[in-house]
Amino acid sequence: MTETESIEYDVVVVGAGPVGENVADRTRAAGLSTAIVESELIGGECSYWACMPSKALLRPVIARADARRVPGLGHLVQGPLDTAAVLAHRDYEASGWKDDGQVRWLDGIGADLYRGQGRLDGPRKVTVTGPDGVRHVLTARHAVAVCTGTRALLPDLPALADVKPWTSREATSAKAAPGRLIVVGGGVVAVEMATAWQALGSRVTLLVRGKGLLPRMEPFAGELVADALSEAGVDLRTGTSVTSVTRENGTVVAVTDSGDRIEADEILFATGRAPQTDDIGLDTIGLEPGSWLTVDDTLRVPHNDWLYAVGDVNHRALLTHQGKYQARIAGAAIAARAEGVPLLETDPWGAHAATADHDAVPQVVFTDPEAAAVGLSLAEAEQAGHRVRAVDVEFSSVAGAGLYADGYRGRARMIVDLDEEILRGVTFVGPGVGELIHSATIAVAGQVPINRLWHAVPSYPTISEVWLRLLEAYRG
Repeated sequence: MTETESIEYDVVVVGAGPVGENVADRTRAAGLSTAIVESELIGGECSYWACMPSKALLRPVIARADARRVPGLGHLVQGPLDTAAVLAHRDYEASGWKDDGQVRWLDGIGADLYRGQGRLDGPRKVTVTGPDGVRHVLTARHAVAVCTGTRALLPDLPALADVKPWTSREATSAKAAPGRLIVVGGGVVAVEMATAWQALGSRVTLLVRGKGLLPRMEPFAGELVADALSEAGVDLRTGTSVTSVTRENGTVVAVTDSGDRIEADEILFATGRAPQTDDIGLDTIGLEPGSWLTVDDTLRVPHNDWLYAVGDVNHRALLTHQGKYQARIAGAAIAARAEGVPLLETDPWGAHAATADHDAVPQVVFTDPEAAAVGLSLAEAEQAGHRVRAVDVEFSSVAGAGLYADGYRGRARMIVDLDEEILRGVTFVGPGVGELIHSATIAVAGQVPINRLWHAVPSYPTISEVWLRLLEAYRG
């Protein structure tokens, strides 16, 4: 007979990735007793199979590319990367796929950890059977926060499982560079992994169903990244769909809709994400298993005053930093409601409203060149009904760009709201622009008037002088 233990907490968090950790951090800081449940590694996808290992793979690639464009240095860095050293550092950044440090951090904030699959069992209850066989029934006085994230979405192709395709997990944790790699997809994971593995010694074929790369960014972002990938040796094919995949004597064979037969050692499908809600007991509270969870701006699920869905699982902004932002908002809302605060600050940009999810989401794509954007693209702004103007400048007009790299190529765009004289969005593409995007995030999230931005003087000679060029182009 299974032993059952029932314990009551103020808050129960399901999922201990960066989002769940931050919810727990905020509720513990507010003095609420908190349990956190995790079926895999504490730290989640970002720590072990996404952000950290992928950027560890990409950093040497980008650093070498930058160095090659510096006079007096470029000729010294023409050789190949030390792939073994890069992979060893990747392993270090992924903590060797062990979560001891994350567990110590949870202990430090006073959250109780339960390992195992957490499932809702009616309102306010979460059950989890631990490795010791004990079934824990956790009851939440105030809130249950679902922070289970997403999983890779594979296409519906015959016998695909037999091929053992890569998803983002295999792509970021592989122990060696495959001789030939097919990457299917045109989004962030596809272009970053194509960038990394091509530089680490693989011959990469990138198959994109659409017309171009990075379709959620301004069109020029995908165009500049596509040009660079092709120059690096990637075989880039747009308007191409995979109709079948087999593995024959160890070799992957992909057939496209045009009848092309492409052979490789591995194939990576970077074709989207699905919510990790299939097996968390949603049916016990009248919700559909496997569905995205709709929330309001406090991250609470409608018609359930105790249930929150935070991070990727709510499909608002599938980015680690945005999920952590949501966690801070949700934690504050949970704490305020637990204290009996009669009226939360839910107006736009209020303490309990995840407004940035709508208006100021930043993202960096760590390719060469980097692509970084925040807020709305021109098409999105026009679709939302704003009267806007796109202002474009080439980074070649900025002295700091020429100092950064010989032949620096890149473009900047700001979307100006002509009625309110504020920025609705900003996009930068070029080497090193990932560190530039936060200035744009502050301008967009702060709704800084154009007239005030004119007084934000960029230091000379830095790449940030692009701001001056953009404002000059707008003012004429």
